[in-house]
Amino acid sequence: MDKFDAELNKLGISLTSRQKEQFDRYYELLAEWNKVMNLTGITDYDEVNLKHFTDSLTIVRLKDMTEISTLIDIGTGAGFPGIPIKIVYPHIKTVLLDSLNKRLKFLNTVIDELGLESVETLHGRAEDHARDMRYREKFDLCVSRAVANLSTLSEYCLPFVKKNGTFVSYKSGDSDEEIMHAEKAVDILGGKIIKIDKFTLPDTDMGRSLVQIEKVRNTPGKYPRKAGVPGKEPL
Repeated sequence: MDKFDAELNKLGISLTSRQKEQFDRYYELLAEWNKVMNLTGITDYDEVNLKHFTDSLTIVRLKDMTEISTLIDIGTGAGFPGIPIKIVYPHIKTVLLDSLNKRLKFLNTVIDELGLESVETLHGRAEDHARDMRYREKFDLCVSRAVANLSTLSEYCLPFVKKNGTFVSYKSGDSDEEIMHAEKAVDILGGKIIKIDKFTLPDTDMGRSLVQIEKVRNTPGKYPRKAGVPGKEPL
């Protein structure tokens, strides 16, 4: 935890004793559940702290999270980056969306055990929920560490973001070409790429890119296209 603390301090984050307990319990649940279902290939304590928890929180390099009220995490998987963000910034009303129900059972256990409030888990596909007026263009911030090309991911994510809100995609360090090819799709969907923050995770050779996309116009009503199409036919 001292090493984790030090890395977070570099990001300007200082954890309370309660938050430290929550991260440790989150790790324990992740390791426990990972024995019976595939949540992560990373199970070492220090590696989880760095490559999942710290990595999730690098968003503070781009955004003042104290100014964010509502967040949705698309394709949240084992809860990254949504739950680490929620632990550190408990005021943020958070939605965690994933297409696999068994992952959401894990997340509901985490939410309950950590005592997190104002967190909703949402089962289904982004293409379907983005047409639901309860979620469409309702969020200050959308985040995703999902593995999909940025054109496809933008069609999943930008419809959830309110005008003047932000979508941040967590990418590997060598995503320049993918990001360039996504510019047309981002524009069609009402967004604009305003920053690509490149860095290396400490004590690793893992290059990371945070792609900051601002929502400058409302997303046209025909997007997202029906389930499956954005992945097969990126804009």
